[in-house]
Amino acid sequence: MFKKIVLTLTSFLVILTFIYTFASQKAESVSTTTIETIPKKTTTSKIESTVKNKTGHSFKQTPKILAHRGANDRFNENTITAQKIAADDGVDALEMDLRMTKDGSLIIMHDQTINRTTNGKKKVSELTLDELKAYQTIGRYNGETTTEDIPTLREMIEAFTDTEHYYIETRLVNGELKMEEPLIDLLNEYHLISKGLVTIQSFSPQSLEKIQRLAPNVPLTLLFGKGKFDLEKALTAPYPIIGIESKDVTLSIVNEIHQAGKEVHVYFTNKKTEKNEQARVKAFQVDGYFTDDINYTKQLLGQWTGSIVPFLYHVQSYL
Repeated sequence: MFKKIVLTLTSFLVILTFIYTFASQKAESVSTTTIETIPKKTTTSKIESTVKNKTGHSFKQTPKILAHRGANDRFNENTITAQKIAADDGVDALEMDLRMTKDGSLIIMHDQTINRTTNGKKKVSELTLDELKAYQTIGRYNGETTTEDIPTLREMIEAFTDTEHYYIETRLVNGELKMEEPLIDLLNEYHLISKGLVTIQSFSPQSLEKIQRLAPNVPLTLLFGKGKFDLEKALTAPYPIIGIESKDVTLSIVNEIHQAGKEVHVYFTNKKTEKNEQARVKAFQVDGYFTDDINYTKQLLGQWTGSIVPFLYHVQSYL
């Protein structure tokens, strides 16, 4: 009985190895064909230009590693320390979220409330900056509790000046377009737009439209919510970058967006499946990863070909 089991397992492994090899060759062939059918661009989009600053850091062409809320796997998200860790890792951009306080200050915070990430409980829009500063962000890493102040956008910029690329998400404030003008004014104060060190993203087309009027030279990313991707809107929107949740990303979608001369930047909403999803979309030649695990993404983009790993992911889902 035991010998039969061993024989069966051995046969299964041999078959699986054959399938992996065939799938790898097939995927590589399809990927190569796909790349060759995409016409070469005669012009370069704003975001694709390589901008070097005084540290020699550059916002490379593709693929880009975008630190999602900083190195949030090692420190409190959207804090200066989390972004410093990400910067030390050599990412292509520091991704951060904007909120506006009751008295009009721009702070770095993802949620509408401070409940999840701080020791307070209230909406950001209901607090003045002074009231907000009475609270601290709280995290737990390696068994220890970590705390740090909630940063303003000005404080974040002063921490890095022109040494990093800022990838900033805007949103409506209580349904209104309130943060766009002070944001652009602040970025211009530090000459970050003229130096090509800013990309702005939003789920709000209205916010992007206003920013485009205020600062036509800033590359903009139109974000689509999970399960809400609209290919026609993505192709016709006047923005060079499209942001898509990983589960909505397919090879045909990426190819169509590329053929329209745009980039695809992928974000991930499930940390349990994020690594598998990053490996899967790598095979589609996506242009940017909003990663929650910088070291993993660097390894993935530097060492793997993108053929076998995504196939393994699909095989595992069926086993």
